[in-house]
Amino acid sequence: MKIAIISDSHDNWPDIEKAIKYINKLKIRTIIHCGDVCAPAVLAAMAKIFKGDELHLVKGNVDGDIEGFKRKIKENSKIIYHGNTGKLEIDGLKIVFCHDPFVAKKMADSQRYDFVFYGHTHRPWHEKIGKTEMLNPGTLAGLFYKATFAIFDTETRKAKLILLEKI
Repeated sequence: MKIAIISDSHDNWPDIEKAIKYINKLKIRTIIHCGDVCAPAVLAAMAKIFKGDELHLVKGNVDGDIEGFKRKIKENSKIIYHGNTGKLEIDGLKIVFCHDPFVAKKMADSQRYDFVFYGHTHRPWHEKIGKTEMLNPGTLAGLFYKATFAIFDTETRKAKLILLEKI
């Protein structure tokens, strides 16, 4: 199963739309967003154009209108809001995701998870800590670094970084 991992989209609708169209083209059914969507209306628009089944979301440091997010989530059943930390088990893999890199590091250090996905730094990063792999897909908004996201394959247990300007 392939999963799209995105973070720090910061309301950059052209980049979000381009990434989701690519994700749809690959027939990916699940997106994990590691925070900093920003506006609830953008979250709703993302869910509307995403043809998959689930859009998992955690709170980022600039996602201030949580009540607005909750209203949009009630309107669209494919959005699943996890608060500060999300946990999923997919194809036997224990996956946890958050926004904060320090929280992500603590979760990786615990060795309770196979994969930890996180955001905030805008810098794509992959690191292995014991048996746990940490992955930051970078910033979909293209702030401070080029716009990127990742496609994670649960069968191969590998992630591919996608540079938005190359698709």
